[in-house]
Amino acid sequence: MPQLDTSTWFTTILSTTLTLFILFQLKISKTMYPLNPNLKTMKMQTHKTPWELKWTKIYSPLSLPLQ
Repeated sequence: MPQLDTSTWFTTILSTTLTLFILFQLKISKTMYPLNPNLKTMKMQTHKTPWELKWTKIYSPLSLPLQ
């Protein structure tokens, strides 16, 4: 039964890792990032829900008259 030759694995893994690192560095270096991001002022919008427009009374079971 022949043995698996692993003598080139280190070179293959090292060169693949180095190539991926260089490619990612080149890709990241080409992107343009804003130098000074500005904050946007946001206004809070209020929405009137139907139950805020109407007067509703909630009856608790203890406050109801006895039957």
